[in-house]
Amino acid sequence: MMKTTADPYGAQAHARAMAGTIVETMPILPPSDGLVWEETVAAGGYTSRRISRGTRITLDDIYGDACVSLLLFNAECPVERLNVADTVKVQWNAYLGAGKLLLSDMGRVMMSLLSDEAGTHDCFCGASNAALHERKYGLGGNYGPYPSARDRFLIALAKYGLGRKDVHPCINLFKGVAIADDGAAILNAGPFAPGRTVMLRAEMDLIIVLANTPHVLDKRADYSVTPVKVTAMAGPVTAQDDPIRTATPEGERAYLNTEDYYRR
Repeated sequence: MMKTTADPYGAQAHARAMAGTIVETMPILPPSDGLVWEETVAAGGYTSRRISRGTRITLDDIYGDACVSLLLFNAECPVERLNVADTVKVQWNAYLGAGKLLLSDMGRVMMSLLSDEAGTHDCFCGASNAALHERKYGLGGNYGPYPSARDRFLIALAKYGLGRKDVHPCINLFKGVAIADDGAAILNAGPFAPGRTVMLRAEMDLIIVLANTPHVLDKRADYSVTPVKVTAMAGPVTAQDDPIRTATPEGERAYLNTEDYYRR
């Protein structure tokens, strides 16, 4: 028997019949009451959005086993992007938490961490890739059951005219990596209690890219990762006396660099 979607009219009818369908992993439209973006990113999924300076983004590890790999770009000039090495170096600290900054390769603050209920993040290991997933799970491509963070990034970046050269080192949220005295990278993979959240504030107009895939050091045989909810609210630009801005001389200089950029 011919499927109802085998001809254009059947496909049109099927598509229109899906109107009003709601699933967990879909953007909430339209946004309202200051809400500019809300979406649940599936296990193995990705998302991206252009957001304005001042936007507050809350990431909710709904079930306690998310691993969110994060890239950031200056929305106006994407050659400026998150620099994990400078983020660590300038703050004299490789372990992210509330009050820390995410810095660009031009010395500007891109985002700040307003709150952190997780305390388990990773500035060391970067994104998973297809070859790694082939070895671990048997398949690793974008259109199979076990996609990698790097390949998810490539799809997201293509929507902004960016490509392979633009996949820079990322930060992984919700999975913690510590460096032992002997130099070994030690993963704290969880799973953790459900509902841990991280709130980030955009200090520039940004393209933010998120991929939700297993951490590169996760030794579990199964492709283990759970959905993460993203909620973004409009908010004011950081004030001159903001305690995160004034916490350290290095951080304040980075904020001045950002303000100088917007003073043009």
